[in-house]
Amino acid sequence: MLLAIGALAAFILFVGWPCPLHLATGLPCPTCGLTRATRLLLRGDFTAATVMHPLVWLVLSVAVIFAGIEIAGYLRSGAWGTSMRMRFTRMILVVVALLLFALWVARFAGAFGGPVQDV
Repeated sequence: MLLAIGALAAFILFVGWPCPLHLATGLPCPTCGLTRATRLLLRGDFTAATVMHPLVWLVLSVAVIFAGIEIAGYLRSGAWGTSMRMRFTRMILVVVALLLFALWVARFAGAFGGPVQDV
């Protein structure tokens, strides 16, 4: 299972995955640019990553922390879902989603360099 998740993550990070919202509407989604920003972080280009998607640091940190909690929980109990049983998980995920949405709207208004280009 972990090998499959790792393979999918590597495929998405290094090969790319078309955004379904962009394919359907022609508009970038709230997370458009996160994969490219993560690639830039992995190359050490921190400024370009932040310009590509200003929330890359927050979203990637939350994803890594929750993935670590899930893997540790699975290794300990043999069951997934450890992070969802934690006290503040839903609140953290809602806050991150609201921040992504707020940034998305702000970019359409011209802030932070406008909507992500070259989708």
